Amino acid sequence: MRDSAGFLLCSLLLVAPHCTEVAAQDPQPDPKTPCANWMGGAPGYPGHNGLPGRDGKDGKDGLKGEKGEQGLQGSKGDQGAMGSAGPEGPRGFPGQPGLKGDKGEGAYVYRSAFSVGLTERAPHPNVPIRFSKIFYNEQNHYDTSTGKFLCSIPGTYYFAYHLTVYMSDVKVSLYKKDKAVIFTYDQFQTNNIDQASGSVLLHLSSGDEVWLQVYGEGENNGVYADNINDSTFMGFLLYPDMDFH
Repeated sequence: MRDSAGFLLCSLLLVAPHCTEVAAQDPQPDPKTPCANWMGGAPGYPGHNGLPGRDGKDGKDGLKGEKGEQGLQGSKGDQGAMGSAGPEGPRGFPGQPGLKGDKGEGAYVYRSAFSVGLTERAPHPNVPIRFSKIFYNEQNHYDTSTGKFLCSIPGTYYFAYHLTVYMSDVKVSLYKKDKAVIFTYDQFQTNNIDQASGSVLLHLSSGDEVWLQVYGEGENNGVYADNINDSTFMGFLLYPDMDFH
């Protein structure tokens, strides 16, 4: 019995070092694995986020990119305030003359005038003196058969006469509508030829008549005319009435 116990003890002593060497060669299990120490613990909770790191240094500029497509046109902006006038520019060269324009319609010009002379040597008294020598009577407003001027255009007129006086005194009147307006008297001097004249402005209405007449009963009719001495009577329109059409 003692021999068996001793044999067993000797066998354990011989085997123990070998088992220790084999155990030393086996790798140790990771304590974090579930199988460490027969059973692993429950997983832990995630840790808190760490603080952000510091900004890094600025890097170098990259290469220039390609040109992008043109964008849509924006809406028109508000009109700006007017600026101050700039300096005057240099004077340009004269342009070419333009084409001649069409002739316009001029305003109607009212005309009425006459100038006549005497052909009879001794006109009859108390009747219009008939001046039958025509210098101008384009509108025919003076009637040589009656010796009267007939107003066709109402307005203001100028009348004048220049008479040669010979052989007798002269007293004449300028008449308007059967009424003497002015008188002219010249006393004849023997062996002499005188001149008598007069003039006046008159406003006439359409239809008014104006003439020259020896005033008296015949003793003052020394109005004279021949081939070298004239006695004349004239008149013309200065301006028509504004309301005349």
